[in-house]
Amino acid sequence: MTSERILEAARILFAARGYRATSMQAIADEVGITKAALYYHFDSKEEILRRITVPLLDELEAVLSAAESSGSAEEVRWRAIEGYVDVHLRHRHTLTMLVRDMTLLVQAPIADRFRAAIALANELVAGPSRGIEERVRACQVVAGLADPVLLFRDEPPERLRRLILDGARALLDAPPASVPGAEVRGRARGRNGGRRALLGEEQVAQARSLYAEGCGAGEIAARFGVSRATVYRYLKISSSETRF
Repeated sequence: MTSERILEAARILFAARGYRATSMQAIADEVGITKAALYYHFDSKEEILRRITVPLLDELEAVLSAAESSGSAEEVRWRAIEGYVDVHLRHRHTLTMLVRDMTLLVQAPIADRFRAAIALANELVAGPSRGIEERVRACQVVAGLADPVLLFRDEPPERLRRLILDGARALLDAPPASVPGAEVRGRARGRNGGRRALLGEEQVAQARSLYAEGCGAGEIAARFGVSRATVYRYLKISSSETRF
C-alpha cells in the first residue's frame, strides 16, 4: 500500500536527516510519487509523525501492562524487560528519529506517555519491595535497555537482544554492596497483588467521564489503583481522536 510505503520512507528519512530537516517533497521523492499524491494520503508531516510514533507507544504500553498482570515478581520483572527490549528493537528507526530531534520527546502528549511507560518499567523491574537499592538498580537496568538499540543499530537484532538481556541479568544478579544477599521481598504486582492492570467496563466509563471533566491521568490512575500507562491506553482507545 502507498500509505505504508510513505510511512516507511518517512521513518528512514526522519532517522537519517531529522524530522524538522525532512520536507514533504523529500518524502514524496523517496517514495517516487508527486507531492500532491503524498498529501492525498496524509494531510501534513505532523500526521505522518503521529502515525509513525503511535505504534511504538501502543506496543510499549501493551507489553508493560501484560507484564504487570503476570504471576511472580521475577516473571513480572523479566516479562517487562524482554518486552521493553523487543519493542525498542522493532521500532529502532522511530527511536533514532526521536533521539536525533530531542525536542520531539518533550512535546505533550507524547512526552507524557513516554514518561509514564518508563516509570512503570522502573517499578516492575524494581519489584514489590521498592527499596532504594532495588529502585536505583531498576533505573540502571531500564536505562540500559534502550541505549544499545540506538548505539548498535547495525547489529543483527537477535544478537543485540541477547547481549542486552545478558547485561540486564549481570546487573540484577549482583547484590548491592551495602546489602549482601539482598532478596526481592513481598508480593508481585498484577494478579497476585499490587496494582491491577485492567479496568472493567464500568470503570472505563467512569475514567472517560473524569477525563472529560478535566481530571488528569495521574489522578484517574490513583483513583482506580492502576498505572498511568493503563489509563493512557484506555483513554486512547476510547477517544474518537487518536492521542499520543
